[in-house]
Amino acid sequence: MAAKHMSHDEFFAKLGELFDHRKGSDHGAIYLSQKRLTHGQDVPSATDENPVPDLQPSKPMSIIVRATDGQAKKERSKKVKLSTVVEPDDIESFYARYADVCKGGMVALKPRDRSKKRKSKKKKTIS
Repeated sequence: MAAKHMSHDEFFAKLGELFDHRKGSDHGAIYLSQKRLTHGQDVPSATDENPVPDLQPSKPMSIIVRATDGQAKKERSKKVKLSTVVEPDDIESFYARYADVCKGGMVALKPRDRSKKRKSKKKKTIS
């Protein structure tokens, strides 16, 4: 099954909705990932003369940006998966907007309660 990637505008709209949905939630996670998209492009490989491939090719590569929510196994059918492909010419403008959306969404997220973890570590070190 081929993956369907969204347009940048649609990706940002859905990502904003995902952050908004998590605002009042007591728990949950949003996972953001980015990586080079090498499918369909010439990727240098190791040769006898040069055993280490060139990791900085002369032609910039596209990037795939993904966002998913951390739904439990029981609710996988409701899991939200977003992805978009960013071409090298659009990277700067994409990341400027991506940063704005992420900053706005993360401000509203509830910070994780780590006090229980700290208390248990203190007890272990004192004992």
